[in-house]
Amino acid sequence: MKRREVILALGGAAVAWPLAAQAQQNEPTRRIGVLMTTADDPEGQRRLSAFREGLERRGWAEGKNIRIEVNWSVSDAERARSVVDELIGRAPDLILTSGTPATSALHHARTAIPVVFTVVSEPIEQGFVQSLARPGGNITGFTNLEPGLGGKWIELLKEIAPKVTRAAIIFNPQTAPAAIVTSRSADEAAEKLAIELARSPVRDPAEIESAITRLRRQTDGFILPPDTFLNIHRKLIVELASRYQIPAVYPSSYMVAEGGLASYGIDLADSFRQAAGYVDRIFHGEKPADLPVQQPTKFDLAINLKTAKALGLTVPTTLLARADEVIE
Repeated sequence: MKRREVILALGGAAVAWPLAAQAQQNEPTRRIGVLMTTADDPEGQRRLSAFREGLERRGWAEGKNIRIEVNWSVSDAERARSVVDELIGRAPDLILTSGTPATSALHHARTAIPVVFTVVSEPIEQGFVQSLARPGGNITGFTNLEPGLGGKWIELLKEIAPKVTRAAIIFNPQTAPAAIVTSRSADEAAEKLAIELARSPVRDPAEIESAITRLRRQTDGFILPPDTFLNIHRKLIVELASRYQIPAVYPSSYMVAEGGLASYGIDLADSFRQAAGYVDRIFHGEKPADLPVQQPTKFDLAINLKTAKALGLTVPTTLLARADEVIE
């Protein structure tokens, strides 16, 4: 290239660089409203960190091109309606939800703001989307279970506690559609394994304590489906199961890390990490209506050997070999 051409090229670049920088600076900051459960829950903080990490991987950083407004304690229908009305009034560019109550409140609010949900069990049955492949509206996201999990929990309970002949499903009818989704497979597994399976609905902490106290006399163990309400009170449940020496199977490994016996389910923090990918795609022009609802494909098995020993259980070596996480 001749000297004159080099000078002209550099001159053109000198003009282009400030324009590009100015365009980047003038790009509006995207605002994301996030609806989470309890603020003092380490698991909730872990999920939020995973979401931020997923955004950063895709070039979205707080203080640069996004602002994340987190709303906590959105764990029941009444609280969700109040927070959602206030959040919609602030007109964020997108809303991320955790759990059914928040997603339901947004669905009934009929807002046009794009919504990406996580930790939702039945998006079609609850009317959030038209189908998994083609959501059809402004809502899409990531489910937290598949129907066969109920049977897996019963099988795990029987394998880790072979003497179980009676078991119960503890759930809140108002916040746990997962109990319905997984009910059929749980019943089928219970019948196959000669386990008498009962339902134990609970709606407040007092009912949780009453139910588990009653289960001590009537059952040999229980399973816990994903449930926003029960997740908030999981420490109480784990403590009562320990106190009354009742084997229990949980839906998430962090419950096992907190003293639960065993769990089989998905890593919910990873759902939040994946949700960041949908946020990125929506911010780049794609519509929630065209983004398929994602179902879990990987499930982790966790076992707490310390808890098993306290319950007088010997975990089969074949089960330990299959475990993704063993807490000693």
